[in-house]
Amino acid sequence: MNFIAISPNFPPNYHQFWRILAERGVNLLGLGDTPYDELDPNLRPYLTEYFYLPYMMDQDAQTRAVAFLTYKHGKINRLESHNEFWLESDASLRSDFNITGFHREDMPQIKQKSLMKAVFQSCGVPVARGKVIDNLAEAMELVAEVGYPIVAKPDVGVGANQTFTLLNESELEYFFKHKNPSAFILEEYIRGVMVTYDGLTDQDGNVVYDSSLVYSNGIMETVNQSSDIWYYVDREVPEELRAIGAKILRADNVRERFFHLEFFRLPNGELYGLEVNMRPPGGLTTDMWNYANDIDIYEQYANVVLNNEFTAKPSRANYCAYVSRRFNKEYHYSVEEIFREFGEHIVMHTSIDGVFAPALGDYGFILKAADFSTMELIVSWIMKPREISLL
Repeated sequence: MNFIAISPNFPPNYHQFWRILAERGVNLLGLGDTPYDELDPNLRPYLTEYFYLPYMMDQDAQTRAVAFLTYKHGKINRLESHNEFWLESDASLRSDFNITGFHREDMPQIKQKSLMKAVFQSCGVPVARGKVIDNLAEAMELVAEVGYPIVAKPDVGVGANQTFTLLNESELEYFFKHKNPSAFILEEYIRGVMVTYDGLTDQDGNVVYDSSLVYSNGIMETVNQSSDIWYYVDREVPEELRAIGAKILRADNVRERFFHLEFFRLPNGELYGLEVNMRPPGGLTTDMWNYANDIDIYEQYANVVLNNEFTAKPSRANYCAYVSRRFNKEYHYSVEEIFREFGEHIVMHTSIDGVFAPALGDYGFILKAADFSTMELIVSWIMKPREISLL
């Protein structure tokens, strides 16, 4: 099997996907904008060939690069980045070279937030009231219907970039005066806890692994307020979430692919659809799955690609939490103090890549615990701010 890994050096922990595929006999080819000598040394030995493309944003250049790799190595069987940023260009390349996976025509309803709303609604999931709006007059009509605050976000965007909460008419006018020319969707602000339905499907579209994240606060608020965040892998997936997720995955025909479906859970327990993302959850979540379930998700992905089977049996033995810190804030407990008290529960701590830092903080801890109260206690220690004396 010839497999092209797009931008294989990012994110850093994803080298494990590529390593295991190569160890299982896949002819692993890389295409990216990082010079070969600057690639992660844990990645380089597993690449049969690497095509350095400093102008990766040029779709024609990507096409020529894949054509060269096809000429040299033969038919390309798979092409993947596991990265939201490259989702559309990945699909275009698959279309052009008849490679298994999402193609160009699949992109609109999994990239445009306005079409995601339609998919949610077709599956019986309510969504925030709103639509694509390009002028102040239409925006004021929406405000008259739903009130402030209003959320404005690109109809096609990555993460919470260029996402704003507008609190009044002055902010709304400022937004339309200064926004970039791309299409924006405006919608009512939903107050609820962000939860997800995540996992992996096999080649036939069956969910072979699933999981759910619960967030302390929304990514939009974290980015805009530069606040700390924590979220955790729940030990169980609520059946309601699983049933809704299965409908959405069928509607989007998700096969041999990771998924990350976002919802708000309202105080009354009702779920509102937020976004669909056809890639693994961001940050270190794939590693968190492993710690929570005593599995190797990187190996199991290779099993699905090569044999269409998922052989692990997730234990769901632990909650696994990610907890952030910011370098511009002071905290009550040092890393050393946290380790002295809870070292057996801390499985990883690391600086966060600059691209992820706005959403995930500058430094992150991953911890696991069998019971919820222990997890909450450790989280409170990590996030506790340093008291400021007024004397």
